[in-house]
Amino acid sequence: MKIVADPNVPYIHEAFASLGDVTLVPGRQLTAAHVSDADLLLVRSVTPVNAALLDDSRVRFVATATIGFDHVDVAYLAARGIGFATAAGSNANSVAEYIIATLFELAHRKNFRLRDKTLGVIGVGNVGTKVVHYARAIGIRVLTNDPPRQRTENLSDFVSLDRLIAEADILTLHVPLTKTGPDATFHLLEPCHGIVINSSRGAVLDNRCLLAAKLDGLVLDVWENEPHILPELLAKSDLGTPHIAGYSFDGKVNGTRLIYEAACRHLGVAATWQPVLPAPLVPRLKITVMPGEDDEDVLRRIIRQVYDITGDDARLRADYRRFDKLRAEYPVRREFFNTELELHHVTTTLREKLTALGFRLAGVR
Repeated sequence: MKIVADPNVPYIHEAFASLGDVTLVPGRQLTAAHVSDADLLLVRSVTPVNAALLDDSRVRFVATATIGFDHVDVAYLAARGIGFATAAGSNANSVAEYIIATLFELAHRKNFRLRDKTLGVIGVGNVGTKVVHYARAIGIRVLTNDPPRQRTENLSDFVSLDRLIAEADILTLHVPLTKTGPDATFHLLEPCHGIVINSSRGAVLDNRCLLAAKLDGLVLDVWENEPHILPELLAKSDLGTPHIAGYSFDGKVNGTRLIYEAACRHLGVAATWQPVLPAPLVPRLKITVMPGEDDEDVLRRIIRQVYDITGDDARLRADYRRFDKLRAEYPVRREFFNTELELHHVTTTLREKLTALGFRLAGVR
């Protein structure tokens, strides 16, 4: 069996070698010729999967190692009887930690306290749910909007998009990209105030309209027409990153594991591969809380030592034309749960916040 895969999926060869012969082809370079004699196709979000790619192939199973799948013509796959799987939820925690790191960095730069702000979360799926949990745990007031869930679950704490936009100081978007139907998200809103964070899909916001918007702050991890982003929009952004919010090493490996297990189910074979991750870069931190030091300052200090989001921003600004290279060569980032904290002079409230964010506490004095 021939398997064609994007090399940017970690451990892809190790995971799938037992199932067949693995051929690695960079996602943006993948053509119909590459997959004509393939049985399995494994991609990321940069590869459009449609009739043009697969019509003359023998591909019977496609998996994307991403949570979103707007790059895949799912109806076409179903009509052809081609199996399909995503890595839904695999990097949700990675994106949520990106948002938390962003919030603390913005609060530091703009000299405000997060506890004084209201966060509006648009889209409360795998990612949005974690963002809500973390934000509330660190003391931010949160409003949520998710029309599909509201219709099916009738949850009392969801609010209208109009109310959320009016009341929230900070908006963060966690929706799929859809262009039709009652909940289409293409160019979903034209923000005109507050702070806006987008780590979902670039086209959820009209990037040219963002250039003219009078915002209090802007953070973009996703951009229209990637990898060809607008340099003037990067210049306007407080933080700009090359679509890496979900690129924690833990999240990416989760994605590989999920599509491997899905492929095994499709083929009717036992899943035997288990990833072995390297030791974390920051396995332990010793943190002393200074007298009178605000919890938010301590949290930012800890988070920045584990994940310094300003490094991602600096690399993109240094050469935004290397957008894809920055993704392919992204440094290893581990999630908070990999780091154990030894804390001195910590309050019970701060300890609870750190635990809620996933950090392990080795000792508290």
